[in-house]
Amino acid sequence: MEHSNSKSFSLIVTKGSLDWAYPPFILATTAAAMDHKVTMFFTFYGLSLLKKKLDLKITTLGNPAMEMPMAGMHMVMPNLLGAIPGCDSMASSMMKGMIKKKGVASIEELREMAVDSGVRIIACQMTLDLFEYKHTDLIDGVELGGAATYIETATDSDVNLFI
Repeated sequence: MEHSNSKSFSLIVTKGSLDWAYPPFILATTAAAMDHKVTMFFTFYGLSLLKKKLDLKITTLGNPAMEMPMAGMHMVMPNLLGAIPGCDSMASSMMKGMIKKKGVASIEELREMAVDSGVRIIACQMTLDLFEYKHTDLIDGVELGGAATYIETATDSDVNLFI
């Protein structure tokens, strides 16, 4: 894909939960739609976002700012809920329900938009080896690379984001 705009973006994606999956894909697809050159480098737990089959979850643990709209108000989800069996599944179901109800694109749809928009998607080879994934476990359109591949891209990028 030819990029007429001189701006370029690189994003390191390190988190693989449902709530952490949205920011990098939304930013990448938006930048690509604005005709910017975009590279996403997926490493550690972020690499799981490239797996063909996703079953993303969220957790209330360590997320004290998490609020869910309920009964016309916002209910804060206490950290303690994360310690109770089944609460993360409940919170994940609630979030998925809100996403669907509000018509927000799924992560699968955003991934497809990124690929179709010419976003360069790089899976960290070391992480693939570490977690014993195969390239065939990942969606089509993903290239393999390492830290040096990302560094080369980042040093030439106008904007670098760590998500």
